[in-house]
Amino acid sequence: MGDLETRLHMHLCYRGRSGFSLTEQGRLVYESLMQLQADLEKFRANINTAHHRLVGNLHIGVTDNTITDPCSRTASVIATLKQLGPEVQIVMLTTSPNEIERLLIEGHLHIGIIPSHQTLPGLAYLPLYQETSYLYCAQGHPLFSWEETLVPALLAQYEHVSPGYKPDAAMLELQAGLKTAAHAYQMEGVATLIMSGAFIGFLPEHYARYWEELGLMRKLLPEQFSFSTGFKAVWRDEVQPNRLRAVCLEELRRSYGLTE
Repeated sequence: MGDLETRLHMHLCYRGRSGFSLTEQGRLVYESLMQLQADLEKFRANINTAHHRLVGNLHIGVTDNTITDPCSRTASVIATLKQLGPEVQIVMLTTSPNEIERLLIEGHLHIGIIPSHQTLPGLAYLPLYQETSYLYCAQGHPLFSWEETLVPALLAQYEHVSPGYKPDAAMLELQAGLKTAAHAYQMEGVATLIMSGAFIGFLPEHYARYWEELGLMRKLLPEQFSFSTGFKAVWRDEVQPNRLRAVCLEELRRSYGLTE
């Protein structure tokens, strides 16, 4: 930092025992660097459009714990992209659907793969596959060893953990009869709260299968408390072409057998 301040002849930050903060000049330099990075990405995108060689960074956002879903083709699509463009750098971020949408709108991500939960202006969507979720409880919860007949009214007596992002309509309908007492913004958080034995909650079947096979989780009224969630590819709907994003979308369509 000291070398940079010397080269620019600027005082960029306050640092010491009291903490770290940027000066006004430091904020200007930081914002200028962010703009420079964005301009470099646009330059790479334009060059990619001009010829067939794939280069540059592809920023992808995915929601957590989809790797165990046999329907997900994300890993194989990335493998194909690396074959088509060995010089391509993949930058992957795992976070909530809401955060992925925000980063797409702001131009920090090229493409996201998220569950369907809303449609936002300025974004384009491509349906990919379906994921099935069930209502679970874990060892230590009163319902785990319940031997009598389960009914929805009984489930409504126990505290439920809900995802922090906006659920889809099917999940909202099922949640309406439950007593929500906790929220988690990622699937691992939902699973942790369920595993505490204090909550019931919905999890994708592929993700809960590990604990279910160990005898640590149990489905609750699976015929009634289950729903399917569509997963979609999402990207910013813009005129500016991006060859890497276009090739990635093309491979997603091919991988899932989709047509335009």
